[in-house]
Amino acid sequence: MASPPSVDAYLATLLPDRRAAFETLRQAVKAGAPDATEGIAYQMPALRSADGRFLVSYAAYKAHYSLFPASAVVVDALGDELAPYLSGEATIRFPASKPIPLDLVTRIVELRVVEHADHRKGTT
Repeated sequence: MASPPSVDAYLATLLPDRRAAFETLRQAVKAGAPDATEGIAYQMPALRSADGRFLVSYAAYKAHYSLFPASAVVVDALGDELAPYLSGEATIRFPASKPIPLDLVTRIVELRVVEHADHRKGTT
């Protein structure tokens, strides 16, 4: 599959019912990093920090929506709250049959922003 040229192009490939839920996920992701740049990474929507570093990517699948924070810091910080959604070391899956926990999504992205800031300062 070719990589979509933009997040809007990615959205256009989704069925209408999935598109609406995915758009709410997109807004929650963007709320966590309002200064980040939106684009495509790994053939899915993603955010990059102001200095161009990867923050998160997210995608729609047949039975779930995934958020890829690629960070043990996020997993450790959110512990039991994140556990029901965790798949593997750094993949978060939200079942398509249930509402997406938007506040949790925003906090995940906020943690990634803090993690990047701490890394730049040399505290991680």
